Amino acid sequence: MKTVTADQKRRVSLPNAEPGDVFDVQITGEGSYVLEKLVRPSRPERLSADQVRRALESSPLTPTLSWDELRRLTREP
Repeated sequence: MKTVTADQKRRVSLPNAEPGDVFDVQITGEGSYVLEKLVRPSRPERLSADQVRRALESSPLTPTLSWDELRRLTREP
């Protein structure tokens, strides 16, 4: 078993850790720690400009009423 010592700023160097690695620290008991390395999920593929245009055109949030119809329905007579 390899041992490490904390420095003046309470830092501990992990032997196999890479710069930028993120760990979840859990205190399980008096003086016991469990480190779990967190893995960032991969990014989804980016859409092309043509795919974005098609998605915007087919969006269900596109209003189907004209402004005049909407005014007529929302104004009091």
